[in-house]
Amino acid sequence: MINPVVDLDWLRAHAGDVVLADVRWYLDGRSGRAAYQEGHLPGAVFIDLDTALAGPASPAEGRHPLPDPKVFAAAMSAAGVGDAATVVAYDDAGGVIAARLVWLLRAIGREAALLDGGLLSYGGELTTDTPVPPPASFTPREWPSERLASLADTAEGGHVVLDAREAGRFRGDSEPIDPRPGHIPGARNLPCRENVAEGGRFLPVAELRERFATVGVTGDAEVISYCGSGVTACHNLIAMEHAGLGQGRLYPGSWSQYSHTDRPAATGD
Repeated sequence: MINPVVDLDWLRAHAGDVVLADVRWYLDGRSGRAAYQEGHLPGAVFIDLDTALAGPASPAEGRHPLPDPKVFAAAMSAAGVGDAATVVAYDDAGGVIAARLVWLLRAIGREAALLDGGLLSYGGELTTDTPVPPPASFTPREWPSERLASLADTAEGGHVVLDAREAGRFRGDSEPIDPRPGHIPGARNLPCRENVAEGGRFLPVAELRERFATVGVTGDAEVISYCGSGVTACHNLIAMEHAGLGQGRLYPGSWSQYSHTDRPAATGD
């Protein structure tokens, strides 16, 4: 399978063989589609996080539960992504949003990678031309249970649980979105945005390995990753795999599900 992270040189060398996907989305309510329409990488199609990469939000399932496999397959087909396609996804935030698409595709055995540096790495002229890809055949596949963790799995212990949110939200200093501040007891904070350096490119692999080692991820322990709603948690999983530390599991409901329960919440470091 393709490496989970590729650079611009790789993309240029394989430009005719990949589907390039723009997966911009903003927590502050700005429109990713509008940003795409204002300028995107030549040839890129837009993939909407809320409709293609997530199911309906609810307190019981969280803000971005996994999409129904048939809905996901229909979105991929409409974007020109067939069963044999290789997808390279990007955003303008170091890949923390686009990682959701890459993780979903890789989880069901499809070829997909993040563009290292994303939009910021391009340096060329953006386009407003919107490609109209021919429909493609993308067969729905169930999300593999071995790549997922439930709320109970995440809370029961016996594995390394990573929280990808920024340190302030992990500590419970503030909680601008979900009902309660804090984190799942026993979780370790590894803010996903710190997997990348200034300019949005991933840290060197050796530095990523050191960074994961500080929270007990060395390639031996089972790892579960969560965040606010199961989106940016995928970035830690992609970074782990990129660093040669194996494939962790995603807790899709994340804090947006957990915080609606009566289970205890931890605060502080």
